[in-house]
Amino acid sequence: MTNPSKTAASPDVTPKTVMQRFSVAPMLDWTDRHCRYFHRLLSEHTLLFTEMVTTGAIIHGKADYLAYNEQEHPVALQLGGSDPADLATCAKLAAERGYDEINLNVGCPSDRVQNGRFGACLMAEPELVAQCVAAMREVTDVPITVKTRIGIDEQDSYEFLTDFVDIVSEKGGCDMFTIHARKAWLKGLSPKENREIPPLDYPRVYQLKKDFPHLVMAINGGVKTLEEAEQHLAHLDGVMVGREAYQNPFLLADVDQRLFGSAQARVSRRQVVEGMFPYIEQQLRQGAQLNHISRHMLGLFQNMPGARQWRRYISENAHKPGAGIEVLTTAMSHIPDDWLDA
Repeated sequence: MTNPSKTAASPDVTPKTVMQRFSVAPMLDWTDRHCRYFHRLLSEHTLLFTEMVTTGAIIHGKADYLAYNEQEHPVALQLGGSDPADLATCAKLAAERGYDEINLNVGCPSDRVQNGRFGACLMAEPELVAQCVAAMREVTDVPITVKTRIGIDEQDSYEFLTDFVDIVSEKGGCDMFTIHARKAWLKGLSPKENREIPPLDYPRVYQLKKDFPHLVMAINGGVKTLEEAEQHLAHLDGVMVGREAYQNPFLLADVDQRLFGSAQARVSRRQVVEGMFPYIEQQLRQGAQLNHISRHMLGLFQNMPGARQWRRYISENAHKPGAGIEVLTTAMSHIPDDWLDA
């Protein structure tokens, strides 16, 4: 079996490059702690990201925005912010809580994020991004990474991108970047449209790795299969998958074997559903509602016999008072046994 940590782009690997090899993107309203626990049952090695959390929420909010389950490791916190001191405070707190990576969001194009002066608009301020990264690195040894786009608005030349990476890496000390291979339109497109309308430019990200071979580079945007992931890994250190991993989560079941060289047998869908039962029962005892957990599981049987009935039964019953794991066991009865155990 080949060394799962080696890629054509990075012959000299480190534990950091292994962790970056495959990840599920931070997705607002999707990759919460229930989703991450579910995803971890599908893949032992995939790096999981929190939703983006703002520095203001962590520092001033009443809720515990850094809470996660120990079984989620390896898990990364994505931060939104642009004040170096606030980011350093949050990075220190996250390190104390045991996060495996802290990622700065320089890619989200929403109006709300821009009004807070963070996200993709920070691409226009590489010196500030460098200060933010440097401030976080000063207070923790946890890897500090940046997720960004290939450009914003009319600032979409390759030179603009290389200048950004050069400044953030040299002055900020950032040695790991995840590049969403689309530019962002800060005005005129919604966040959803920004994930679909700007064209993908994978060759530009490949070239970036060639020009910065000493940096760890992962790619994000439009990846739907592990075959595509393997193609990217011939050029880069890592691949980040977003919507496909959420809408078709069983994609993750083959990641450990195909991308990390694991010899363990792939889990079945039945094992995954039943593996959620102890967690669900614990969460229900603590006051959680079943539908807040089960909503992340709706795509588990995508394109299989009984998938529609599975989704419908859960959607119609998981929100009811007192709903428990019996909703999932009944929903599973709509799936043929041979598919459950495949």
